[in-house]
Formats: sequence, C-alpha cells, structure tokens
Amino acid sequence: MASSAQSGGSSGGPAVPTVQRGIVKMVLSGCAIIVRGQPRGGPPPERQINLSNIRAGNLARRAAATQPDAKDTPDEPWAFPAREFLRKKLIGKEVCFTIENKTPQGREYGMIYLGKDTNGENIAESLVAEGLATRREGMRANNPEQNRLSECEEQAKAAKKGMWSEGNGSHTIRDLKYTIENPRHFVDSHHQKPVNAIIEHVRDGSVVRALLLPDYYLVTVMLSGIKCPTFRREADGSETPEPFAAEAKFFTESRLLQRDVQIILESCHNQNILGTILHPNGNITELLLKEGFARCVDWSIAVYTRGAEKLRAAERFAKERRLRIWRDYVAPTANLDQKDKQFVAKVMQVLNADAIVVKLNSGDYKTIHLSSIRPPRLEGENTQDKNKKLRPLYDIPYMFEAREFLRKKLIGKKVNVTVDYIRPASPATETVPAFSERTCATVTIGGINIAEALVSKGLATVIRYRQDDDQRSSHYDELLAAEARAIKNGKGLHSKKEVPIHRVADISGDTQKAKQFLPFLQRAGRSEAVVEYVFSGSRLKLYLPKETCLITFLLAGIECPRGARNLPGLVQEGEPFSEEATLFTKELVLQREVEVEVESMDKAGNFIGWLHIDSANLSVLLVEHALSKVHFTAERSSYYKSLLSAEEAAKQKKEKVWAHYEEQPVEEVMPVLEEKERSASYKPVFVTEITDDLHFYVQDVETGTQLEKLMENMRNDIASHPPVEGSYAPRRGEFCIAKFVDGEWYRARVEKVESPAKIHVFYIDYGNREVLPSTRLGTLPPAFSTRVLPAQATEYAFAFIQVPQDDDARTDAVDSVVRDIQNTQCLLNVEHLSAGCPHVTLQFADSKGDVGLGLVKEGLVMVEVRKEKQFQKVITEYLNAQESAKSARLNLWRYGDFRADDADEFGYSR
Repeated sequence: MASSAQSGGSSGGPAVPTVQRGIVKMVLSGCAIIVRGQPRGGPPPERQINLSNIRAGNLARRAAATQPDAKDTPDEPWAFPAREFLRKKLIGKEVCFTIENKTPQGREYGMIYLGKDTNGENIAESLVAEGLATRREGMRANNPEQNRLSECEEQAKAAKKGMWSEGNGSHTIRDLKYTIENPRHFVDSHHQKPVNAIIEHVRDGSVVRALLLPDYYLVTVMLSGIKCPTFRREADGSETPEPFAAEAKFFTESRLLQRDVQIILESCHNQNILGTILHPNGNITELLLKEGFARCVDWSIAVYTRGAEKLRAAERFAKERRLRIWRDYVAPTANLDQKDKQFVAKVMQVLNADAIVVKLNSGDYKTIHLSSIRPPRLEGENTQDKNKKLRPLYDIPYMFEAREFLRKKLIGKKVNVTVDYIRPASPATETVPAFSERTCATVTIGGINIAEALVSKGLATVIRYRQDDDQRSSHYDELLAAEARAIKNGKGLHSKKEVPIHRVADISGDTQKAKQFLPFLQRAGRSEAVVEYVFSGSRLKLYLPKETCLITFLLAGIECPRGARNLPGLVQEGEPFSEEATLFTKELVLQREVEVEVESMDKAGNFIGWLHIDSANLSVLLVEHALSKVHFTAERSSYYKSLLSAEEAAKQKKEKVWAHYEEQPVEEVMPVLEEKERSASYKPVFVTEITDDLHFYVQDVETGTQLEKLMENMRNDIASHPPVEGSYAPRRGEFCIAKFVDGEWYRARVEKVESPAKIHVFYIDYGNREVLPSTRLGTLPPAFSTRVLPAQATEYAFAFIQVPQDDDARTDAVDSVVRDIQNTQCLLNVEHLSAGCPHVTLQFADSKGDVGLGLVKEGLVMVEVRKEKQFQKVITEYLNAQESAKSARLNLWRYGDFRADDADEFGYSR
C-alpha cells in the first residue's frame, strides 16, 4: 500500500522495524489514524495505525439504533482537542510509520512521523507535549523513545498544558446534537449564509456527514442538484457498489474528508439537508459533474444557489468527453447534421398549444414540438356529453388561451429552433394513442424561450422524466423554475379561480343557424375574424371572436381550382393548380387576423363574401397569381374592376391556370365529312335518386324482380329475427341494414361515423343518403349480401351538358330534373366514360324525348362542346337548342349572353 524502506543494522543485533509510508486519510481519535496508499487504477488500500505507548480520550459515540436501552456516550475530557490537533496536523499529509506490535485481532500499534522518514516530527511525542495524551499506565522508561515520552509529559505537567491545566476539562466536551427537531426552520434560520463545518464521514460521492460549528450539529448533507453512483445494500447486509461508486466516494474523500469547509444550507429532505460544500480549492459539486462521477437530478437542482446552468454545463462537459458514468453516452441529436440541429424558420401554424409548423429556408414544412412541456388537458373523468364531439381547442380549459398566446406571438414570425431530441414513434396501447416521430426543440424569438413563457403564464406544465432519461429540453431547469413561479402566483392552470369557458357555436353547414345569422353579418360590414383552417384556395373556416362562432367561408367573385375529393368507391383527382392555390391561401392567411365582408350564403349554410388581409383582397390576390379565374357573379361587386385587371395581367403572363391561354380564340366549325355514327343502345332503367350536383342513380329494370324478391325475403327474415337495438357497432365502409323513414329495412353502406347518434349511410339499391342513429341499423344477413345480388343503384351523369357553378342556377336545374324523372322509368344510353361516373343520355320512356336536351332548351344548363366526330350531330342539336334559349332569354340567359367576352372568365369552357 505504501513504499517501505528497510533500515540497516548488524546481523547480530535486534531486528529494526520496517519504515512504511502513506497519506493520512482520517484521524479516528487522539491516538489512531487511517493511512492510505497512492491510487493506482482505483481507490487505494488503507489501514488503521494506533499510536504506541500513549493514550488519548475517547470521542463521543451515538447509541446503536438496534439497542433501544443504550445511551449516547459523550466525549471524554480533552478527547476532541486531541483529535483536532492530529486532524489539522496530519490530514492529507504524507507520514512514515513503523509497526511495533500487532494483536491477535489484527490491531496494529506503532510510531508515526510527519514526513518521509523517521527524522520528522514524532506525533506521539507532540500529543504528550501538548498535554493531549498520556503515557500508558505501567509503561517503564526502558528505551530512548519511552524516555522522551516521559520527559514530554513532565514538561506538559510543569507548563499546565491540556489535561494538566486547572479544572476537569469539561469545557472540552462537545454538546453533540444528532437530530434536528425542525430541519426546515433550521435551514431557513441560516439564510443561506455559509456555515463552518468539518466533514466527518463520506457515505458516497454526493452524501456526507458533517459537524456544523460552533454548535456541534452532526447532520447528513446531500449535495444539491447532483447524485453519484451509490452502494446498494443487499438482503444479507453486504453492499454492492454501482459502477464508479467507489471511485466517486474516493474522489470526495480525498478532497473533503475531515477538512475544514463551509456549507451553504439550501433546503431539506426528511432529516437530510441539501447543501453546497465550499472548499478553498473549489466546489466539489461542480467537480464531481465535470469528472463524470455524478449526474444532475431535477428534484434538487432548483435549490442550488450558484445557478443550475453551471451544473448542466459541467455535466455537458463530461458527456461530450464520455467520462466515467457517461462512457456509453450518445447525445439525443448525435445523428443530426449541425444545420438540422439549429436553424431559423418561419412559423406558419400553431397546433394546439405545444407544437408549431414552420417553413424552412428550403421551402419544406416541418412540425416542431416544444421540448419538455405538456399542453392543458382534461383532468379526471371526462364529463363531456358522449354524443358531443370533443373540440380540444374550446373544451379543454386554457387550451384556447395557450394557442392564442402562441398564435399572436409567433404566426408569420421567424424563430430560432434548437433541436433537443427526436422522440421516436410509439404504437398505440389501450390507454395511449399512437404517436408518430416527433422533433422536440427549444424555440426562441427575440431571446425569449417560448416554452418558458408559456409555462410561466400557467398555460402549460413541465413533463417529469426518469433520472436517466436524457431526452429533455436544454433549458429544463428554467422550465421548472417558471412552473414554480406560475404555481406560486396562481397563474392559469394553477389558479384557484373558475376555469374560463368558451362557448363557441359551430354553424358550419348548419343551414338554419346560418340563415338566422346572415342578416346580422351582412349589416356588420367588415367583421374581424381568425382563419382557423384552410380547406382549399377559396374555402376557409373562420372564428369570429366578437360573435364567438365558427363559420365556413367561401371567397366571392372567383372560381378556384377544385381539390381532390374522396367519393364513394373512388378518389376524384383535383384540378390542376388546386394544391398550389390551397398552399398560397394557407401561407397568407392561416391563423392570421383578417376582416371579412359577408354578402350571401349557399344552400349548404356556407357564407360567401370577401376576405381582407393587411388591406389586400384575397380573391384579387388569387387571381393576380394566376391561381383563380374571375366568376361572372363578381359583376355585381365593387371589386369587379380590380379582379378583371388582375386577371388580364395574369393572362398575359400565361402562367398556371392561364398557361394554355390564347388571346381571342376563334371558335372553329368542324366540318363533318365522314361522320362516325355514335352507338345508341338504350336500355330501360328506373330513376331512383337525383343528387345536388345533377348526377342520378338508376336501377336496371331487367333485374328489378330480383331486387323485389330479395327485399321481400330479407324483410321476412328480419321480422322473424329482429336485430337487438343498439347491438350493432357501425364501421366506415361496412354493409348493413338500415330502417328508412317508411319503417322498412333496406340494404345500406356506412359512409361516416360521427357519433352513435349520427351515422351517415348510403342506400346501395336506391342511391339516397341519410343520417341515422345506430339504433336504426343492424347487421346485414349473409343471405342478402352484395355477393348474392350486387348493389342495384348505379350512378350516372348527363352527357353533353355543363352543370351551372352558381348555386341558385344549379338548384333550378336539379329541381326540374327531380320533377320530370325521379321515380319514373326512362331509357338510358352510355355515351362516354369519365373519371367520376359514366356520362349518358336519358330519354322519357313514353315520348322518347331527350331529358338533357330539354334542360338546354329551358336555359337551365349550358352545352359541353365535345370534338369527337361521332357526337357532332347530337352536339349540333344541343347548340341549336341553346341558341333558342338564349334568344328567348330563358333562365341562365335572362341577362343576355354573359359568355360573350370570354367564357372561361366565368367558369365555363366552350
């Protein structure tokens, strides 16, 4: 353990004791010390050396907890001064020693000298000379060492030093206090001022036993903000060290054990005190972290008076160098390039209250979640009406306030993003939904940490982590401090006041409410609004703060490319530039404060009007950027001139929707030389349903008897085995049976499940749709499935005509068709196929008159000009009928030929 030197001597003389060396680790009493060797790859060996020939007083001992009747033993007089004399002289110093005697129990007695050889100060003689120890009784002075001890003792007596002074030495007995009645009050009474202390014991790298001076409180001190590896106690009483526990303990022991220190008492945990130990050579807390012997702990780091950021920086230093406990450490963002770790981006959208969508310099969009915070959520049992759909933004307390705080501070602004960690995707469980991969970051604007600001206002809470979970905010301590302030001040979620309630009426698609609301909005002129959602370039969802309602808003005066739509059985592709138009509108107005002018509404309860953002008209902007065309309904508006001039400029650029524009196109009259005959094979059908977009559903007359027989058998089967009400759980796309208003059961398909009270179904044999409660639905018996008889309702559209885009005009056309052919037998001929459904001509069964041609004659629809040779004859007939309707100014043509300048301007193609 220590270097040794053998002193020489004559071969015939007595053996001279071996001189050994070591470093004093601890002074046990006035006559016993522990010395250690030099560390080599770990904590060094150590041994206890007792001083020969002298005796010093015994130090106080606390009664064993296992012996309830035992009492604490106090100091003997002059025992503590003797210990202190040795402690101040020897701790951390190199000494040499000789072993003179070793008992059968292994106890070693010898002489100790300060320094590297026996020429140094003899410690036993110094103790006796100071009157702090006596020669052992019965010891004869028969050798030079004992003679010197005897002389030292006589000199001490003569000088009345130490125990030879007057009195009984009671003033040297400490009043040791092993417990503190009120630790919190004790800590607070010191007002975080440094207290002088001696470190008496090191339990592990971050927990010590300290003697507080001058009142002799013996307390356990845990270093604030950190934790070192510990020694785990096993069932048999033995201790198993965690990795680097012994090394961390030695690191602290070699620097603090029995040193004079100052301790700042910062808080308390049970009977243990949290504090920071100050030593002239440095701060042990930060040193342990920097050397990789400790990790930061969240529960106590907030009380560290010297700033949590210093501890985090020290820990980060060790992590980056993978020191000791961090030897296998991998940073959460280790796999990211530097440009992906820190970047500047523009905020485009706020998602609830803990995430934002940003636009990168590359033009890509990225969702960023604010690190380590949790947005407001419903606590306890959900008291929501089960039939009412939860709207988190309005129904969760403080969610709206949190979203608004972020929206007003961030939307459209550039922010600094520092990625803290990537949270991997997680599958769904019984209680937790699935989550996709999340990029979690600290977002700042103007030097302000947005997450910290949100937490300080009580609009979010801080997530608590396992101690070994490194996936957290790089400013986690500031977040905890902000939350503590919010709790103390009763802000937001931590307030004792009643939670704010947002009664927001959603009148989107509610025709009755919309009709009642329309006059009010028309009279209001320009109303303030916030764009909550963008469905397409010209269709938005708005929140009106003064009216506290949500509306669907359509931009007036323009025809914007229609986006892709999911139709039953197929996906209808969007028109060219529909996605570009949607993106343009999103970037310009989403979650911005705008002004709207409501002019009218459509039959679906959607409001139509003009939207202004920063004094600019969105309809004009869309036309200006060649993402929309002017609709003929704009003629009545005061913005018509602006729209026309914007469209003219866009046409000249020949971009986007005007890419194929040709100025003043000449309509060609196609001479039909060898006209190919069109196929005319009419078959009898029964028209069952007309839709709002002028499509219709028919049944094949030839299979009508099969359907009647199936329906009869099915109803008999249901009558004998009626479905149990409410037992059927509908799922989207599933075939079922549904009870219509006539009380009869029909085959149907589930299209949408809003709630148990609102199930959208499609009657597959008739083409009509209905919203029903689940109590009016049941399982379709296999004997009557579509495998036995396919769905009998087939969807078609009229060939050679254009359905009016104007809602009122389209309604007139639909009403006319419903009146003429619904629930009647007609003759049908397929003319050509299309992406949506086949286009056909339909004839009345009795007169053989063309239904579509009749609509053209009445001026209810316009002709779709097709250039296929086989259709020229019928197209000519349709065009002649259109001219007649135009001359008579019927319906669409009542104001003349609105297409005269350029049909494309008004949403029609010629």
